[in-house]
Amino acid sequence: MTARLADIAAQAGVSEATVSRVLNGKPGVAATTRESVLAALDVLGYERPVRLRQRSAGLVGLITPELENPIFPALAQFIGQALTRQGYTPVLATQTPGGSTEDELTEMLVERGVAGIIFVSGLHADTTADMRRYDRLRGQGVPFVLVDGYSPKVRAPFISPDDRAAMLLAVTHLASLGHTRIGLALGPKRFVPVLRKIEGFQRAMREQLGVGPEESEELIQHSLYTLEGGQAAAEALIERGCTAVVCASDMMALGAIRAARRQGLAVPEDISVVGFDDSPLIAFTDPPLTTVRKPVQPMGQAAVRALLEEIGGTPAPPSEFVFLPELVVRGSTASAHGAGARGGGT
Repeated sequence: MTARLADIAAQAGVSEATVSRVLNGKPGVAATTRESVLAALDVLGYERPVRLRQRSAGLVGLITPELENPIFPALAQFIGQALTRQGYTPVLATQTPGGSTEDELTEMLVERGVAGIIFVSGLHADTTADMRRYDRLRGQGVPFVLVDGYSPKVRAPFISPDDRAAMLLAVTHLASLGHTRIGLALGPKRFVPVLRKIEGFQRAMREQLGVGPEESEELIQHSLYTLEGGQAAAEALIERGCTAVVCASDMMALGAIRAARRQGLAVPEDISVVGFDDSPLIAFTDPPLTTVRKPVQPMGQAAVRALLEEIGGTPAPPSEFVFLPELVVRGSTASAHGAGARGGGT
């Protein structure tokens, strides 16, 4: 074994201790150094350990929070297609209520020797979560990329939509239709995308309608990212006199439409609703949903590109790549009652 370590170390141009760390899967070895050691094994005709053989087979883990919201399968599809085109095999790992946690799924993927992992809307988006889990993963030599949610505590590529710009698009559109009392329905406050949407909403309300932060605060309702959550939030906002509701997901927007109808209100005649995501099939709802389109295809492609650079040993500096959303005007928004439109959309 000693002779073999010496041969491999000489071939790879590293120390025997480094070879030992690579063969035993220990942390603290750069990706390029790890690849040099594995290449030396191949050149010298040694068998790679099974776990290291699997890692070279091109599996890439994709961890998503759930698949009930159609935007996650859509994003998974684009990421999977981009990985397949590059010769990698995507392994989808989904969190379910009462099922495996993100940490458990990560451990399972690492044990299966994935070449890297893409996290979508994971704990990295939760401002209360312990970010050291990602440091430990990096210490194991597993490259990763984080989608939707940013933390300065994690050294990795981040891929995000511009949540602030999304709110500016929605509020500007509704203000142009004569709405002055616009509500915002969104998820729990501890998540980075939620905090950014609040910032964008309050800034847009100030710029478009002259509504200050204190006044706009009562127009914000936190709930869950579900149809039921959107319904509950919209009910509260309608009670506060809102004639329009911006929702942080299309699923919440469908809940808002249900809430309006249960109160005998018509959408968009009595109340306008704007979603966020532009999920598949959302154009075919009744009414077709006006929404802010999340750029899932370019985001998915960028996540794969960033991960392959990490795997290849030429990572970009840790940074956040932000993608601009787009307003898609359909049938769920109209002029405010009696206000008269002051223009078209954006």
